[in-house]
Formats: sequence, structure tokens, C-alpha cells
Amino acid sequence: MIRIFSHYVSARLTLLVGLESLVIALSVYLSASVHLLAFGASPGAAGNVLLVTAALPLQMLVVITGLGLYDLSVWGNQRVVQVRLLGAGLVTCAVALVLFRLVPSMNPGFDALMGSVIAAVCASALLRYGLCKWGDLSRFKARVLVLGTGSRVMKFAQFAQRNQNHVVVGYLSLQPGQHFVPSPSVLTVAPGETLLSIAEKYRVNQIVLAVRDRRGGGLPVQDLLKCRMNGIRITELPDFFEREYRQVLLESITPSWMVLGEGFRIGAWRNFVKRLFDLMASAVLLIVALPVMIIAGICIFLEGGGPVIYRQERVGQGGRVFTVFKLRSMKTDAEGDGKPRWASANDDRTTRVGRIIRKLRIDELPQIVNVFRGEMSFVGPRPERPFFVDRLVEQIPYYSLRHTVKPGITGWAQVSCPYGATLDDTIEKLQHDLYYVKNHGLFLDLMVLIATIEVVLWGKGAR
Repeated sequence: MIRIFSHYVSARLTLLVGLESLVIALSVYLSASVHLLAFGASPGAAGNVLLVTAALPLQMLVVITGLGLYDLSVWGNQRVVQVRLLGAGLVTCAVALVLFRLVPSMNPGFDALMGSVIAAVCASALLRYGLCKWGDLSRFKARVLVLGTGSRVMKFAQFAQRNQNHVVVGYLSLQPGQHFVPSPSVLTVAPGETLLSIAEKYRVNQIVLAVRDRRGGGLPVQDLLKCRMNGIRITELPDFFEREYRQVLLESITPSWMVLGEGFRIGAWRNFVKRLFDLMASAVLLIVALPVMIIAGICIFLEGGGPVIYRQERVGQGGRVFTVFKLRSMKTDAEGDGKPRWASANDDRTTRVGRIIRKLRIDELPQIVNVFRGEMSFVGPRPERPFFVDRLVEQIPYYSLRHTVKPGITGWAQVSCPYGATLDDTIEKLQHDLYYVKNHGLFLDLMVLIATIEVVLWGKGAR
């Protein structure tokens, strides 16, 4: 994993983005240059080529990201990749035509634009096919040895089974006791073997410390020092989990880790930049989204009458309660018994129009007003109702930490894991929220907003 502005990004993903950026930019430049040479260059044509080479690949990369083409789970499905790449080309064309109409001096001509986009799509498809078929990306996977088999590694072992960025060669028990990981994964130490010889035997390049009790020789410091001097990286379990899975493992963190470690930075400048971005984006988006909200509101009223805008109390920054605005997606008597309930899959309280607007996240659009008023931000932990907050603070440690930043319309948890309505789901979402609180910044906000496009397009996690 590579750290960019406090946010961790997969090394394989970084390689793909870098290569694809280079290939797309080169194909756009060559296509535009050939077109101008073939049909005659006009004054300023060279400058147009450079502008198109800079603007078009950037647009296309944003569209590709929004269409989920950097999701490694679809990496091997070439049919899905090709269809989405074709869609990315069409969207890029449409956006570019609007941009060049607004800025005519950049317009290279319709033929040159189409040729450049077609060249970029073909080049990207060939690159992805080649990497998928012949590229050996396993060399980018770290080989990891975990010291400890106790309860704090139980959830880590579950995540490690479906991870694509590293390989856990095994777990090493340093003290007798119950193993909380699958028995075949626990390594057997032969007489005379040292930690360094085990690491060399399994070609380990990283050791993760997951030992809870380190008193009385519970941690082999000298052996670890030898491994460190032989180029093997030593990492604490909370740091490794945060870096590899982009969330904070509740079972392994301590107050001292949060106080003394990096992150959890909240300052006036960061708040100012975030607020300025929220004001500008909410003003623009409110104008763009207003027709969509009006149409949705009319449909809601025609289906069942009653109020179109739904108001509900939520807990915001600092634990302050505010009123959130949403387009009503449920029946007016959804909680007629007075008992708050989470939405569930195929919830019978949801109306027909409600199912559509929830799937497309249109019901969240009125919250732009909350952003404009300063009660929410575009990106942040989703605000929860006071009834649930009171219960969750008692049941889940560190739950209240998510209230140290403004809640958001979308968030890292919303784009990283599906909708959940159980305590375990809430814990996993909290781990993502704490990652955001610890590492939030403009770069991570932009990544969340781009990923939200994918969530909306493919309906991930909607209920």
C-alpha cells in the first residue's frame, strides 16, 4: 500500500492508474497530432493538442473511476471491463463537448475529439487485457507473518482470506493457549528454529505484531531486531490493518495508540478548506439537482399524498442534534407504533417511488440544504438518530469519536461496505468511519465523492 495525503492506496492500483494515465495521454496526443497533420494545422493548433492531451485524459480517468473500473473485483471480467470502458468513452465525449463549447479556444474539432477518445478507449482496453493475461502482479503482494493467535487476530484472519494485496503465510503462537485462527494456518516451529529462520523459510518480508500480553518476555524483542536488521518490516497490528484494509480495527486499538499515533488531525485551516468546498459545491449542486428533486417530489405526492419532505432528528458534530431533510421514501405511518427501526432489505414500509429514489440516492438530495447551513458536510460519517446513538455508545467502544467531525451525505463507510442493519454491520461501518476521522482530508473527500458515483450507478448497498 502507498500513502497519499494520509490515505492508503493499493500499489497494484497505483501502477494501473499510472500506466493507464500514460497510455491514454499518449494515445490522445498521437491521435490529435495525426488528425491535425492530415487535415492541416491552423494557428494555435499545437497549443490545442497540448490542452486536449491534458484535459481529456483527466476527464476520462475520473469517469473510469466513477464507473468502477478501478475496483479489483471486476479486474478479471473482461466483458464487464470492455462495456464499462465503452461507457467511459461516451461519457467523456459528452463532457468534453460541453467543456469545449464553454471554452471554444480549446476545441480541437469534433473529428479530432472522437478520434482521440476512440484511441484512448482502445489503448486502455489493450493495456488492461495485457495486464490481466500476462502481467504477473503477484510480486506486489507482501508475504506476511503474524505473531499471535489470540482473539485480537480473529477478525484480521477473516479479512486476510479475501485480501488481494498481501499473502498471510501463517500465524505464529508465542505462548500456549487457545488459537482463534484456523488450525492449518498456525505454523509449527521445529526445534532450533528462530524467528529469522522461519521468516527466511517462508520468504516473509513483513511481520505483524498481534501479541496482547508483552510482559515477562511475551515479545521476542531480540529476534525481532534481527529480522529488522535483515530488511524485514515490523508492523503493529492496528497500523497494518489500517493500511491494508482502510479501516480501524476496534479489537486492537488502545487510547495510547490514538493519542500518540499519526492522524486525528483537526485544525482551523482544514476546517476552512472543507467548509469552503462544501459551500461552493452545495450552491452548484442545489441548482443542478433542483429539477430532479421537483420531479421526484411530484411522483411522491401523486403516489401517496402527504408530506414530500421528511424531517428527522439526527446527531451531528459534537453530539448536537439537528433536523435532517430527505425526500420521503416510506409510508407516512412507517413508524406508527413509535418505535424507531433501521431500514431492512425489501422493507415493506418503502413505497414504490421510494424504492427507486433510495436506489439512486435521490432521497438524500435535500440534505444539500443541511450542508449549506453548516450542519453537515458532503463527506463524513452518516448521521444517526439519537435513539440509536444512545444505544450504540453503550454497546460499541469509541462510537462517539465519529461525532468529532461533521456528518456527511456520503462517507467512506458508505462507499466501502454495504448497507447494514445489525450490530456487527454497525461495528464494521464504525471502523471505516474511524479511518475517515483519523485520515480525512481533501484528497480522501475527492476519492469518496468519485466512489459515490460508482455506488449510485450500480446501486451498491441501497435499501
